[in-house]
Amino acid sequence: MLDYTTAGLLAMGVDGDAKPLPVEDRPEVGSRVGSDPGNALEADTQILNKEISSFTGPWVGTHEHKWCNILDFLVPDLGIGLYENELKETEPRQDGNDHPEVQEIQELLKPSLTMCTLFWCSKALFLLMFCRLMKMSTAEGKGEILPPAIQKIMKGYNKYLRPFFDNGPVSVGMSMDIASIDTISEINMDYTATIFLRQRWTDERLCFEGNKSLSLDGRLVEMLWVPDTFIVDSKKSFLHDITVENRLIRIYPNGTVLYAIRITTTVACSMDLTKYPMDKQTCTLQLESWGYNINDVQFYWTRGNDSVRGLETLRLAQYTVEDHFTSVSEAVYETGRYPKLVFHFELKRNILYFILETYVPSILLVVLSWVSFWISQSSVPARICIGVTTVLTMTTLMMGARTSLPNANCFIKAIDVYLGICFSFIFGALLEYAVAHFCTLHRSNLRVLTKDEDEEIEEEINGVLATIANSSNVSDKINKVDSKKNINTSSNRKEEKSKHSGCSSPMTVMKRLFCISDCFYVKNPYHIDNYARLSFPLSFIIINVFYWVYYLYF
Repeated sequence: MLDYTTAGLLAMGVDGDAKPLPVEDRPEVGSRVGSDPGNALEADTQILNKEISSFTGPWVGTHEHKWCNILDFLVPDLGIGLYENELKETEPRQDGNDHPEVQEIQELLKPSLTMCTLFWCSKALFLLMFCRLMKMSTAEGKGEILPPAIQKIMKGYNKYLRPFFDNGPVSVGMSMDIASIDTISEINMDYTATIFLRQRWTDERLCFEGNKSLSLDGRLVEMLWVPDTFIVDSKKSFLHDITVENRLIRIYPNGTVLYAIRITTTVACSMDLTKYPMDKQTCTLQLESWGYNINDVQFYWTRGNDSVRGLETLRLAQYTVEDHFTSVSEAVYETGRYPKLVFHFELKRNILYFILETYVPSILLVVLSWVSFWISQSSVPARICIGVTTVLTMTTLMMGARTSLPNANCFIKAIDVYLGICFSFIFGALLEYAVAHFCTLHRSNLRVLTKDEDEEIEEEINGVLATIANSSNVSDKINKVDSKKNINTSSNRKEEKSKHSGCSSPMTVMKRLFCISDCFYVKNPYHIDNYARLSFPLSFIIINVFYWVYYLYF
């Protein structure tokens, strides 16, 4: 019957170890046979509701090992058949007819039983999945437990306290390998390098028995105390993490810890570009402690100047590493004195590239401008074309040489000085032709004027000679009389000269200026090119000697 079946299903859902309800505990449906159908239906409904209400409680207190029996609840037909068979065996029918009221109860309760079954089935499945996830997480947690040796070391370890917390500062040794120096920028005044930084210190809390060191995964560094080292002048840095973070942790039996990382950093470098491109730059890499002062941490280079390796094998595009050395100092701030390690390295620029790229082309342009000295002054287009072309080409070369340099007015660089000298000689060659051409035109005009002036002068001279011949006799007589007068008036003339001497001084200045201008007067303008053919190359060679000696040796 349905009431027995329902009670059996409920019993199986409540307790995984439940068995079919005994006969004495089952609802006595047989006692209601033959009674009023309405009363029987009401009684069965009350019994079922009571059983359903009592069914919800035991779900909360079920245990994990009993949840597997929930699967029995998912097959209600099995329970129905079980209890129906048991009813047939234990309770004989009082008559051979089926009870129609029981069939009605089955039809009425079927939807509610179906909904109840689906609800509790979904809840049971959720709890079963949660149980399995808990088992998996427990297994994983057990798999992540550290080995006994490391557990013994890490027992009671506090990574927030430095070693020798009450017994003085901890000593941290540094060493580096320079893997590469990627770029050196004069515009930004910095360099980018990839380095392997290794730090060593002793932590008495990590001592263990044995003769071998322990190499641990780099991710375990989060469980240990490590120095708070940073790069002072770093603009940007990053730790390499392909395929995993490039870290190394190694612990020795005496408590020494080796911590190595691989980083790429861009560090500022102050440069003096006054002798560019014949300059030498000294850059530094400074390591400091961020939070621990000299009373807590002491830095030192593990092998002195040999603590930094890899520079001997580096091949840079424009530089050569000439020298490098290390030093130990202290950084003084408002918050205290902090340990600092400094690595210095000197870079010398390779000038061969600039000789081929800038110096040789500029010298050839200067020589090309001298070609106009051997061209006739009457070939105006040819000489003007050479002069203007060389000036424009030199201007373009000067602009191209400054593209890779900072736009700072504080640096007058050596290459700027040389390009300025070459530009001056090229522009001077153009001006030389302008002066020579002007003198040539002025001389041709003077020739036309001097022909007319010569004829007039000859006529005046002939007239003067005739008058002189006629007055020669009269002049003798006049001289006798004048000799007497000169004696009387000599004193008067001296006084007059002294009076007019102040007025004649500006005239003397003008005469001197004309004399100076006569020195620059070129009688033959064609000699200007002859002078330029010798003076321009000679002066250019002398200036080059002074230039290269000064910038290479001073």
